Amino acid sequence: MNTEDLSARPHCILIGIGAGTGAACARRFSAEGYKVSMLARSRERLARFANDIEHTTPYRVDINELDEFRATLEQMVADHGVPKVVIYNATLATFTTYKELAASDLERNFRVNTAGLMVAAQTLGPAMEAAQEGAIIVTGNTAALRGKPGYVGWSCTKAAQRNMAECLARELGPKGIHVAYVVIDAVIDMPFARRRWTDQPEDFFAKPDDLAHEIYNVAHQPRSAWSFAVELRPFGEVW
Repeated sequence: MNTEDLSARPHCILIGIGAGTGAACARRFSAEGYKVSMLARSRERLARFANDIEHTTPYRVDINELDEFRATLEQMVADHGVPKVVIYNATLATFTTYKELAASDLERNFRVNTAGLMVAAQTLGPAMEAAQEGAIIVTGNTAALRGKPGYVGWSCTKAAQRNMAECLARELGPKGIHVAYVVIDAVIDMPFARRRWTDQPEDFFAKPDDLAHEIYNVAHQPRSAWSFAVELRPFGEVW
């Protein structure tokens, strides 16, 4: 974070930041004139992004601790004001068979992926309603649309997340708050993905900056043409 006065900038709250879509969103919104409050579990990761991306403030919390998460969101508002845009990019997954999945892991994933979204809406939504403007953008993936072997610890939590986002969209839309669910049907171009898919061509991967570009566009759609369900994928992705 730099030392310039951020008060004139609109506020974006980014819940969940990593090296892919999250960091790209922080860069994009900062470049477009926002101050960005970034939330993650890793203090080291947050410090790195805060040093690299202008107009950002890091907040460390584990969303699984819902009361602490709520308090951190309240602190963000106290520090920087009511957000104009909220991006819920946090996710937690367990990949295993139904026989091996621990119920505690499923409950933990549900708290981060779905209950966390509810807490964010409860904490930030009323003030956004009062302002009669703003957007809540939830990033998801095809796990929200279908179940597959080995995804039992993740798909159901993402499907619930998408359903909750639709509930919020129908309730908050008439009050001036745009809620959208962005399905990213792609392998995102990050170092671990490159190590795993070494035989894939360049255009196999979705570029984080391109994803952030579209997320920014969805958050700023005119009221006469709001989207809810948005799907993003590379042109060569089979679907």
